[in-house]
Amino acid sequence: MFSPADIDGKSLALHRLVVQKIRRDPELFNLVQQTLNRQYEKVNLSSLPYVVEWQKLVDLGMDAALAAAVEETERGQVLRQTSPFSGILSEQERQDFLKSWSRSAEPE
Repeated sequence: MFSPADIDGKSLALHRLVVQKIRRDPELFNLVQQTLNRQYEKVNLSSLPYVVEWQKLVDLGMDAALAAAVEETERGQVLRQTSPFSGILSEQERQDFLKSWSRSAEPE
């Protein structure tokens, strides 16, 4: 069983991969606003402040939003739980990451 720190480490590593992909193809950043629009439609009230925070970051621009996505702080950890970066990685990229992460996170 993975600890909360392990799960956050996985989320951080996944977001680092997303950030790298967006940096290589900045047009992908447009998908983030689309995801935020969908999140606004179905977000629960407890998550709404985080969606609003992401919107503010996106409005500041790609650099601000990508920096927050990989921020190694409590704020970054909380924001990653309502991440608008789903859909950036292909299913194959996501599966490859998860397999790699699972192997590296296994206890020896």
